[in-house]
Amino acid sequence: MYNYRNSTILEYRIDAMQIRNMEVKDATTVADLLEQMGYPNTEHFLPNRIEQMSQCDREALLVVEEEGQVIAFISVHFIPQIALEGDFARISYFAVDQNIRSKGVGRLVEEHITELANARGCDRIELHSHSRRADAHRFYFRQGYEEVPKYLVKHLR
Repeated sequence: MYNYRNSTILEYRIDAMQIRNMEVKDATTVADLLEQMGYPNTEHFLPNRIEQMSQCDREALLVVEEEGQVIAFISVHFIPQIALEGDFARISYFAVDQNIRSKGVGRLVEEHITELANARGCDRIELHSHSRRADAHRFYFRQGYEEVPKYLVKHLR
């Protein structure tokens, strides 16, 4: 069921859905999904970002296809910890097309990422989800995530 190259899942299939590595050819659809999340105007830099991040073995850029159409994507980073034995995984962006949400696609992807993080020796998965994303919060709570207070950021631009 799994093929590994540089510890990244190449392909995972369930029924008519396939989870595979993101490719530059997916940039237009991923840009549309990012826009649904409130991140417009990514088309001009997204192909280069996909190319760059795909070269790093600590990154997983995955898409979900159904009948040849990309319907979701996730970006995960694997980060070593100096004080703890296990690494941790951080989901930075995760979107399911707004027309098919609440149909199990997100659960499938999150469970897949959990397996991938376990296989890489991670001791947890972290993510930041803006306070306005109440539906996403309910999803993550159902998946076993808990709220950990204090998320600090310093904007540089």
